[in-house]
Formats: sequence, structure tokens, C-alpha cells
Amino acid sequence: MKLRAIARSLVALAALVTAMMVATPAFAAPPTAVFTKVSNWGSGFEGKYTITNGGTTTINGWSVAFDLPSGANIGSFWDASMSRSGQRFTFTNVGWNGTLAPGATASFGFNGSPGSATPSNCTLNGAACGGGTTPTTPGTPGNPTVTGTTNSSISLSWGASGGTVTGYRVYEGSTQRAQVTGTSATIGSLGTCTSHTYTVKAYNAQGESAASGAVSATTTGCTGGAPGKPGTVSATGGANSVALSWGASSGTVTGYRVYEGSTVRATVTGTSTTVSGLGVCETRTYTVAAYNSAGEGPRSDPATATTNGCTSGGQLPKHFLTGYWHNFDNPAVELRLSAVPNEYDLVAVSFGEATATPGEVVFAVDPGLSASLGGYTDAQFRADVQTLHSRGKKVILSVGGEAGRVQVASAAAATKFADTVYALMQSYGFDGVDIDLENGLNSTYMGQALRSLRAKAGANLIITMAPQTIDMQSTGGEYFKLALAIKDILTVVHTQFYNSGSMLGCDQNAAYSQGSVNFMTALACIQLENGLRPDQVALGLPAGPGAAGGGIVAPALVNQALTCLATRTNCGSFVPPRAYPGIRGAMTWSINWDASNNWNFSRTVKPHLATLP
Repeated sequence: MKLRAIARSLVALAALVTAMMVATPAFAAPPTAVFTKVSNWGSGFEGKYTITNGGTTTINGWSVAFDLPSGANIGSFWDASMSRSGQRFTFTNVGWNGTLAPGATASFGFNGSPGSATPSNCTLNGAACGGGTTPTTPGTPGNPTVTGTTNSSISLSWGASGGTVTGYRVYEGSTQRAQVTGTSATIGSLGTCTSHTYTVKAYNAQGESAASGAVSATTTGCTGGAPGKPGTVSATGGANSVALSWGASSGTVTGYRVYEGSTVRATVTGTSTTVSGLGVCETRTYTVAAYNSAGEGPRSDPATATTNGCTSGGQLPKHFLTGYWHNFDNPAVELRLSAVPNEYDLVAVSFGEATATPGEVVFAVDPGLSASLGGYTDAQFRADVQTLHSRGKKVILSVGGEAGRVQVASAAAATKFADTVYALMQSYGFDGVDIDLENGLNSTYMGQALRSLRAKAGANLIITMAPQTIDMQSTGGEYFKLALAIKDILTVVHTQFYNSGSMLGCDQNAAYSQGSVNFMTALACIQLENGLRPDQVALGLPAGPGAAGGGIVAPALVNQALTCLATRTNCGSFVPPRAYPGIRGAMTWSINWDASNNWNFSRTVKPHLATLP
């Protein structure tokens, strides 16, 4: 009996200990991304990353970034989208594997070379892949020194930065001239006897360091001949004018000639001038060359500015965020218009619909949406438009969409379009119209319709366009023709950089894959270099998983693309031919899908817009 009592006591004690163990709260582990080298055949290897959500909340979208050693490369990959900046590779989820419930995993793979290469400095959604301390940006590099010059190059070296360093970028002004992994670089393809000033920044997955001190040098070959190349040109638009200034050229300088194309617009002895007598809201590009008795030196890099007086959509911020609001039911979150958050500056209500009468557009709150929202009436919708106006927001009616059949292919249809859209603007309080005709348009008659609408609504009319990527590949396309034909009254073009596959960029050198920084920047460059002002170009991307069948990117990559276009820094392998500081901003399909993805798009992109020049 005594032994049985002891045994019973031991059993009870064990049960108590077990209960205490069960009752002890578990600490959630952070998400992790673990690399496995599946195979290695010397010249190459197969790699795999497994993402595990060890937390207690669902992950909606993931992005894994890592460095590979200099010379290493990735050829093929699967189950993710890839972008590259130097030796930094970033993989983001595709539509079907971006949502990870607590405890769930996802994986992607790739083939790289050589076989000895191993990823380093890995981050998952910006934090350390192993769940440890999040890395920070590197320290400031030591000041650069000039180690050599030739007739066409300048060699530099600098002190290493502290912290984790992926590499270094050498800048001349805001333009990146070199990207290296070591602490020296040679900038080539320079002119003879030209002066240049450089700074250096270190970078890693978290961003760039502060700039080093500056160093200046002049290439060799100064023999008393023609002057050197002028320094960076600054251009500022004014009233019917553009003010220019530039760095002095090396060598003996008699004066400077300011060119627009091959035409001399001004000749001065100093390093600034103002070109006057220009039109209203005109975009002009200039270069500058120094001259003396021996001849004219090389021209400067081009600089672009737009004169004052652009009135199309002038009440919107310099850089703004646009979102589409669903007037229908689908798997995304249903929202009343008044529930749109303040991150959105421009709300495009989708969609105005066609009738049997060519060009006629009608709109009413969708019955299915109304039922889902517990009875949302036209009167409530009208009141919500005014609520957004009271917050300083603009609301426009988007016409078309994937299933839209609005056709404007005659003068009569153009008149009907203008009349009915204007009537809807007066009835509902819309500030303008968005052209989102994915089933074709006639640029001639749609142009007539929009000019007629502008005549009715006045100079504050907002006109936007949302062409598919293929529609803006060539100036011969109807969408591109329309944009150029109404350039004087057009607010912005939000090209849909998704559901596109791979396409050529403005360099015509490669078919860039959708879902990458290169895709966004190289294709936006087509518009920027073929007639549209930077303030008329914006990037259209899906708000997250579920919003599109392809081209979904992490919002951080949208920010990177905007910075690249605005400053020519932080680019991928494609670097635009010039900076476009006026780039207008971003659009997303859609506000409802953004709500479904925890507002990740708007809360990431909107604050970044304020950092653009």
C-alpha cells in the first residue's frame, strides 16, 4: 500500500509538471529563410530557399534578397520573380505562394554559377533571414583619393566602410558612374582635359550609406587646345523660360554655347544663362559646350526642364498616389468610398459603363456591391465623393476596364462621350475621367471627345490613362498616339506594368521580365524619351497577391524604381539615360486589393513619394 501511494504521488507529480509545461506560453519565432545548396557540379549549382512563418500572424507577401560574390550569376529560377542590382539578387513571391499562415512554408529555387558561390547578407522582408538582428546600412566610406588619370579615365580609391557592405557606388553629382565590390574604381569613357568631381557611398540590402567627401580631378591631355567638357548642367523652368547653370570647363575658355539639339540658343561668357521666349508648359532639353580660339570642346550631359503654365490636373501634388476603387464585388475587400485611406491622393472609380449608344457612358452604384455593404445608395456614394473632397482628395470616373466596351469611333460618339461624362461629373462630383479601354480605342475620336470634355469642364479637368504595357511600346500605338495628341491637357499616364510577360525597354537591348525594377524603369523610359513629360508618367502596379495574374512586386521595388527614374541612383542593371525628377508617382490596382493585403502598398509607397526631388 505504501509503494502504491508513492507511485500515485509520482504520477500526480508528473502530471503536474506536464500541465505546467503545457501551460507555459510559447514564444513565436520570427519568419526565416533558409538556404540549401541542392546540388553542385563545379561550374554551377542549384540553390533553394525555404521561407517559414514561425510567427503568429499571416505573412502577405515575401521578398528574399541576398548577395553573391563578384562574377557570380543566376541563370534560371522558379516559383518566384527575380530582380537584380549589381550582385544583389531579390526574389519576390508569385501570386500563389505569397500568403503564409503561421507555421506555413514556401520555397523557390534557382540555378547559379559558379558552384563555389554562396549567398550572403540575406534578408527576408528587410529583416535578417535567420531571424536575428536586422542589418543596418554601412558606415560612411573614407574620403576618396585620385590614384591615376589618363586622357579618358580617372582612377580612385577610398577607405572601407564599417558594417555589412555589399559594394560601393561612385557618384558624379547624382549620377552613378561606377559600382564595385572593392575600394577602388576607374571611371572611363571621359573626355580629354575634362574636370570631374566624385563621391562614394557604400550599400547593402538596407540601403546606402552617407556620401563620402568629394574629390576632383582632371583627365590628362590639356595642351592648350579646345576647352574641356562643362560640369553638370542644372535646368529650371520658369515663365516662358528655362534658367541654366553649369560647372566651368577646364582649359582656356572664351565662352559657352547653349544648344537645343543642333541649334545654338545662347552664347555667354559666364556659366549661366536664361533661354527666354518659350511657350507655356513646354519641355526643353539643352546641352552646353565651351569654346576658344582652338575650337569647341565636348558637350555637357543634357538637362531637361518644363516651362510654367501646365494646368492639366494642376491641383494634384507634385508626386502622388492613385488607386482604383471597385464598384463591384470580387474576392477583394468591399469598401465604401469614404473608407479610402488618406494615403491615396487620386481615386479612380471603376468603372463607367457603355450602353447600346456609341460613346455613351453611364454609372450607378453596383447592386451587388450595395448589398455587400449593407445597402450602399447612390446618395451615400455622392456624399462620400464630397467627403473625399473635404480631405483634399480628387475622385475621377474610370471608363472601361477589362470587360469594358465603350467605343468612341466617330464624331457623334465623341460628342456623346463628352456630354455623358460631363453630366456624370456634374451629378456625382467627379473631378475628371480615366481612360482604361483594354479592348482598343480610336485615338482620333477619343482625342476629340476629351478636348470637348475639357472645353466643358475647364482647366482643372483631370485626364488620366491606364494603358496596358503593350499599348505604350511604340508611338505608333493608338494609346501612345492619344497621349501625345492631348499632351497639353493630359494629367498622367498610369501604364499597367503587370500581366505583361517580358518586353523590350527603351534601350532595345533586352526583354526585361515583369515584376522587376528593370521592367518598370526601362519601359517607363520609353514614354519619357518619346514625348511625354516626366510629370505625365507614373508606374501602375498590383497592390499585392490576388490583384493580378503576373507582375506583382514588393512595394519596396516600386520605391526603388521611382528613385532610379528620379535620380538615376539605386537602379538595377538598366540605368535610364537621364534623371527624371518630375516623375509623377504610382498607381495601384487596386485600393480594395490593398485593403486585402494589410494596406502594404499604400503605406510603403506613399511615404516614399515625399522623398523624391
